[in-house]
Amino acid sequence: MSLTTNIQWTESTWNPVTGCTKISPGCKNCYAERIALRLKAAKNPSYLNGFNLTLHPNMIDLPLKWIKPRKIFVNSMSDLFHEQVPDSFIFKIFDVACLASSHCFQILTKRSERLVSLNDKLKWGPNIWMGVSVEDEDHVYRIQDLTKTQASIKFISIEPLLGRISNLNLAGIDWVIVGGESGPNSRLMNESWVIDIRNQCQKQGVPFFFKQWGGVNKKKTGRLLDGKIWDEMPNTQKSLSSVEQPRLSNDL
Repeated sequence: MSLTTNIQWTESTWNPVTGCTKISPGCKNCYAERIALRLKAAKNPSYLNGFNLTLHPNMIDLPLKWIKPRKIFVNSMSDLFHEQVPDSFIFKIFDVACLASSHCFQILTKRSERLVSLNDKLKWGPNIWMGVSVEDEDHVYRIQDLTKTQASIKFISIEPLLGRISNLNLAGIDWVIVGGESGPNSRLMNESWVIDIRNQCQKQGVPFFFKQWGGVNKKKTGRLLDGKIWDEMPNTQKSLSSVEQPRLSNDL
């Protein structure tokens, strides 16, 4: 719930859900868990439950109050498609995103199976970008799940990158983000893994965004790859021209 953020590929965060549970290797050193426990210790009212999954209905309409158009990362502190989040709550988040059409909403999940199961019931406004997290070759199936959705912009967050991912099929994918793990006990990322993914993106014509090398001091390791910053973004004109404006439900 912040108008500003240090996440390089977005501008604001919106957390109508906080807390999560770990489901794959990428979750091991979860940054959101560390932040949530710190905020609980500081008695932040949104984190009284620490990292236990918590719904915040009072936050649902927050983006409607933001006048200036912005990119908004939805649930930077959770996973909207967590099994404990009711379908009806997810539908309300999508409804608000459609209503706040001047903003761009970036939603990211590791629970791609549930995403696919709800796809036909979701209101896919052209301003909603849908992404999946993929940390290694064992979880590339999430990409195929993503391509089954009606999202106009589909993206992959390969962070933390934990191993080489070869032969990526990026058909139907509009954007790829890569980043290394940061913070205590962070796992190292090999430069060749990153270069290989960048080359695959270039070969398949997909914009590539390099977020960070990570490590204990991510500011020190920086963002340079082959001597430059890679800040490529998806073609948003595609989403505006190819997706029909959705009908809204009346249950807000």
